Amino acid sequence: MHSASIHRPAGHWPNEKAAGSLTLDFDARHRRRIRLTADQGEDILLDLPKAVAMGDGDGLQLDDGRWLKVQAAAELIVEVRHKDPNQLMRLAWHLGNRHLATEIRHRVLRIRPDHVIEDMLHGFGADLAKVQGPFQPEGGAYGHAHKDIESGHHHE
Repeated sequence: MHSASIHRPAGHWPNEKAAGSLTLDFDARHRRRIRLTADQGEDILLDLPKAVAMGDGDGLQLDDGRWLKVQAAAELIVEVRHKDPNQLMRLAWHLGNRHLATEIRHRVLRIRPDHVIEDMLHGFGADLAKVQGPFQPEGGAYGHAHKDIESGHHHE
């Protein structure tokens, strides 16, 4: 079994050299050490120096020099909308106040299903829809979210 001990964010590894891929849900993308199976069937030991919240398009380098592309798997998520943008900001505050993993998109928040939270959001007038899609929540003040990469900041 080959191991992967080098992680690079999307845009910071030779994407054209990808020899395979790993399609993982959010929980499986936020790890330090775990046995994984590549999409092509090969077992891989993820053995990073510290836990990393890998994003869609990130790369993992194997001990033999090959690269694997990380792909975000579709999973059940709840899209939260509100007709009033100011109210949507307040909903984001309530989710953050409860330390819920939340993905922030243009005019929509995305969370994992949670009937208690969904009831609260309905009470605030939110429109909710369950969808299948990749989930890439914000990393928080001390996390290394995908937004850092987009702005050119790189943490290792």
